[in-house]
Amino acid sequence: MRLPAFLAVMALPALPVLAADKVMTAAEFDAYSLGKTLYYGVGNKPYGAETYLANHKVIWAFLGQDCKQGSWYEANGLICFVYDGEENHPQCWSFYRSGQGLTAHFAGDPAGSDLIEVRQSPKPLACPGPKVGV
Repeated sequence: MRLPAFLAVMALPALPVLAADKVMTAAEFDAYSLGKTLYYGVGNKPYGAETYLANHKVIWAFLGQDCKQGSWYEANGLICFVYDGEENHPQCWSFYRSGQGLTAHFAGDPAGSDLIEVRQSPKPLACPGPKVGV
């Protein structure tokens, strides 16, 4: 007796999704992000955005807050960010690429919420100057 095609497919063992499980290398991350501004969310909520510049320079802002300049580097397979004034506090992440964009997982936080790329732009972040009073 022959099974219909969809039942035959359903009977196959589940195959892992290899692309979603592979951590991006520094070269892959740089090739994907360079020259873009990526906007991230957590769940259904906006989180922040980062512009990726030449020589691993970045500009980050939590949405609605001031921009911070910094840079990134690779350390032990992670992408680590340091921002001006916070050089002693690197923030390291594992980045994964899927058909929908990037997913970033904070190192050392297995239960934490991942950042999900929700959109990208070729334009840099709009960073207003410092607040000037009268």
